[in-house]
Amino acid sequence: MRLALLAALRETLEGFVTTEARLAATVVLLTSAGVTALLFTPRAVRIVHTLVRDRVLANERVPVEASEFDWRVPINAIVRTLQFAVLLGSGLAILVVWGYVDVALATVAAMAATLPTLAKALTSVGVVAAALIAIDVLESRLDDYAAESDAINQHQQGIVFRVLQVSVLVAAIVSGLTVWGIDLGGLLVGAGFLGIVIGTAARTTIGSLIAGFVLMFSRPFELGDWVEIDGEEGIVADITVINTRIRTASGEVVVIPNERVANATISNRTRMGQLRLSVDVGVDYDADLERAEAVVGEALADVNHVEDNPPTQVVPKSLSDSAVVLECRFWIDTPSAPKRALATAAVVREVKTALDDAGIKIPYPQREIAGREETGGFRVAEGDGDQIGAAAVPGDDD
Repeated sequence: MRLALLAALRETLEGFVTTEARLAATVVLLTSAGVTALLFTPRAVRIVHTLVRDRVLANERVPVEASEFDWRVPINAIVRTLQFAVLLGSGLAILVVWGYVDVALATVAAMAATLPTLAKALTSVGVVAAALIAIDVLESRLDDYAAESDAINQHQQGIVFRVLQVSVLVAAIVSGLTVWGIDLGGLLVGAGFLGIVIGTAARTTIGSLIAGFVLMFSRPFELGDWVEIDGEEGIVADITVINTRIRTASGEVVVIPNERVANATISNRTRMGQLRLSVDVGVDYDADLERAEAVVGEALADVNHVEDNPPTQVVPKSLSDSAVVLECRFWIDTPSAPKRALATAAVVREVKTALDDAGIKIPYPQREIAGREETGGFRVAEGDGDQIGAAAVPGDDD
């Protein structure tokens, strides 16, 4: 049927033998092609696009917004392609009208020869477009899920999106290579050998990468947490799949590989929202211990940075060489390094002032010197002036 139509069309176009007839046919073909390409084609494409969009948006099972649908459908590209096809067809018809049938057939044959390559190129473009659309859809869906769920934080969302993005791009590359008939077996063998070399050379980096994914799901800390990691204390400033950065109280940024973080002891001081601190103070052995505890407890209650709940505690901790050590336990909320320093300093000031006001002595370090009994002990001797000395006198009982 198609061959018969083409033969009839060719016979009709070749029927114009006079110059006037050929000029008239050329004018008609160019006018028809121009009107079709410039007027009818854009309008027809937009009408079809509107009908399809309304039907898609009316379907509640397909959650697509109008702007998102317009972005995914390349209207201008479709219009330009159809316009090119119309102009190309009219050009071939004009060649036939003027008797250049061989040129027209050669052009058609050349186009037919390039169709497989053109089809591969268009398929590759389609694969790339599909990958970009898939990445856009995944990002929007992941954002919606993260906004509605507390199971994933911003850091985890970023890593999951990067993994999905890389997966989609790898799938698109493999599909593109398959379309062009490239043997993937040799590439996979080369990639495997290259992977072994890279894995051996970058063993630490790969270990940190794997540890980064482990930390992403275990979530021992988040951005802004006050933590201590392997002896390094500070605020978590950034978390990547390779390393973790913390900002110390002195303004330094410490970069810790995730492999080291995963194997270290981590103290998260902000996770519970409160932190208990302690300050030790020593009182004289001659002091009334219960009264000293009461005085220190009242002093702790007057500190602005200390929380009332849980209540403060003052407990005897140890019997040291020179004093009875009392441990002052108190809590702060929304813990941070500056707040810990402020609270500790305030407690020290208040406790020192309260003990001084109560007349309770905070003793200096003291030592008792005693002589052995078999050596006769010590004898205090007064010398000339104000100096007093102690000497051991063997055999002297005084």
